[in-house]
Amino acid sequence: MSSNSFYSREELLDLGIKEVGSNVFISRKASLYGCSNMSIGSNVRIDDFCVLSGKIVLGNHIHIAVYSALFGGHTGIEMKDFSGISSRCTIYAESDDYSGKFLTNPTVPDEYLGLVKGKVILNKHVIIGSGSVVLPNCELGEGVAVGCMSSVHKSLQEWNIYFGSPCKRIKSRKKDLLKLEEKLMKSL
Repeated sequence: MSSNSFYSREELLDLGIKEVGSNVFISRKASLYGCSNMSIGSNVRIDDFCVLSGKIVLGNHIHIAVYSALFGGHTGIEMKDFSGISSRCTIYAESDDYSGKFLTNPTVPDEYLGLVKGKVILNKHVIIGSGSVVLPNCELGEGVAVGCMSSVHKSLQEWNIYFGSPCKRIKSRKKDLLKLEEKLMKSL
């Protein structure tokens, strides 16, 4: 990986990010907004054309693939260790109310908006397939796998595979990766 393609740790701290671990690769083509509300662990990679905005906490061994967006707002998104997001995924901790009761979009003063808010948590070993959307107030339990082009609008139970719009449980997910995690951690 070319060192010019990614921010250095010092540059990320200069942007105002609260915490930056080691071995962090964030593309210079990614857009970061509200850096003072972000914490980034070690062994994190964020690819080209990603957008991170608002309160975001990333654990260790995290990957966010190209063209993905995390909109944490004031509410927050947390990705725990070994979680990952495939390309073109979007996660919202805050969203406009689409019911018609309120005005929408960021050009309107807050008193006319009806925001839907709720922290989004991706627990350890969560993986989200390409093109998926996660809406506010969802917790994805440890080991959850979400298939591509899925819509997550409620919390999901650990160690299951989900797919669809809205997503539904397909089957249980294997836990073999836990042995691989243990082996990796012993080797570090």
